[in-house]
Parts: sequence; structure tokens; C-alpha cells
Amino acid sequence: MQFAAPLLPGRLVRRYKRFLADIETAEGLVTAHCPNPGAMLGLNTPGARALLSRSANPTRKLPLTWELVEADLPGGPQWVGLNTLRPNALVAEAFRAGAISALAGYDVLKPEVRYAQASRVDFLASGGGGGPCHVEVKNCHLMRRAGLAEFPDCTAARSARHMRDLAQVVVAGGRALVVIVVQMHAEAFDVARDIDPAFDRAFREARAAGVEVRAYRCAVGPEGVTIAEEIPVVTPP
Repeated sequence: MQFAAPLLPGRLVRRYKRFLADIETAEGLVTAHCPNPGAMLGLNTPGARALLSRSANPTRKLPLTWELVEADLPGGPQWVGLNTLRPNALVAEAFRAGAISALAGYDVLKPEVRYAQASRVDFLASGGGGGPCHVEVKNCHLMRRAGLAEFPDCTAARSARHMRDLAQVVVAGGRALVVIVVQMHAEAFDVARDIDPAFDRAFREARAAGVEVRAYRCAVGPEGVTIAEEIPVVTPP
């Protein structure tokens, strides 16, 4: 996924009210949309380099969106994608390119399909002669140890419910897959169980029930964000 136009550089002043960020740019101090409802641990340090995209919609209240931050992470600084709206598009792009091995053989990836009592799965993979596969996508951008990506960075009750719903899909004879999109360079993935023990339990119980989990790190830079390669999931059973 390449950005449609060069990103506007700046320096973070503050992130506040979850979805707002003040950023100092060559155009002056601007307020940008922060497309991330999480805690953004390690990503919201004042003074950090930030890159913003500009909307082509002239009526949008906040024309700028905060896309990338250069975070001082364990192991050294690196660009991190913080836009939680990007991972689904990245997975769809990688699926079309045949880069998601767990979905090899499927022909169609249909977005936003209702299932369970009150859930929507991010994608339903179908075609190719096999049974359908429910695909849930999670965005990951937390790193507290060099090379180890973690999720979540705050309490994630909705994500825990997704894990339980996917487990029921498998119990009923279906197939379910969680794709974790790590919008930074990492060597492995684990659950941040100290941050949300309830999600950790739901995650492990879902895997025990047969829900598949794959994690992919991304190549992230000012030109774009692309799913690069699969990394191991090291969460113990």
C-alpha cells in the first residue's frame, strides 16, 4: 500500500482526546486526526517525528491524518504505522498477491460479514473448493522488548469477544483465522497478558479450540506500508 501523495512531516506536540493530535509542521501547528483508539504506548512521545496524509475531501473537518511515527523502541528508533484503519486493506492487498499462506486456495475475500450474535468478521474467505474461513484482523504496534511485538496495548474487551466468537465457529465445524498485522519491524509476536489478562485467556482458549493465528510484520516507511513476512507467534499454550 503506497501513499497516494508525499506525507507531510512534523513533530508531535501532544495526542489527546484519543483521536486528536497537535503536530508542528512547516505549515505551522496543525491538529490532525489520530486514527487509533488505543493507548499507543511508546508512540506518543512529544517531539517524535510524525508523518501526515492529506485528505482529498474538501469538506472534511480535519484534513490531515497522522499515519506514521518514528518511535524510540527497544532495539532502536523505527517508523511505526499507527493507523488502525490500514490493516484490513493491507490484508486484502496481500491476499490478492498470494502472500497470506494460510488463505492459499481461496478465491474470494468478502469484507464485513455478520456472524455469531452481534459480531462482524473482518473477512469471509470462500471459493476454491474448501469450506469458508472466518478471518479476523488485528492491528499491532506495541514493542516493549527488542524484536517482540505485543497486542493489545490497552484493555481489549471487544477483541476478547471476537476470540470467543471465532472459537464457536470452529467448535461448530468451521474454520477461523486471526491475522495480526504488525505495523513495524519485529521478530516475533506475543500477547501482552499483563495489560489485559482477559484477552490473554480468550486468545489461548480460542487457539486451544482450533482458531489459527498468524502474525505478519510490515515494511513501514514514508512511501507506504506493506505486509512483508510472517513471524512466529510465541504465546504459550
